[in-house]
Amino acid sequence: QVQLVESGGGLVHTGGSLRLSCAATGRSFNTYTMGWFRQAIGKEREFVSAITSSGNIIRYADSVKGRFSISRDNAKNTLYLQMNSLKPEDTAVYYCAANILWSTRPTLFDYWGQGTQVTVSS
Repeated sequence: QVQLVESGGGLVHTGGSLRLSCAATGRSFNTYTMGWFRQAIGKEREFVSAITSSGNIIRYADSVKGRFSISRDNAKNTLYLQMNSLKPEDTAVYYCAANILWSTRPTLFDYWGQGTQVTVSS
């Protein structure tokens, strides 16, 4: 099992940047596919980005391509999401998640963090 804790959320103006971090505990971080998901008020949880255990495959939702960048540091047991050119529609609670198998579907991820709030003002 793995425990996940997100950090780095906050309030930013349109066009600004934030970097989210997800700190993982456990010895198997380097075997997990990791993902970022977000959920805005009144909306379903949606896929943002995912990265395989070694980082060899990366996927992004169309809505964030060219603006967000996912990365991981297995030596530090940490997942990152660099968010640039933020828009008000990016406002949501952002969650990191872990899964033993590759997936971009939130229902297939086994482990979740508590989330961190990102608010982009207009």
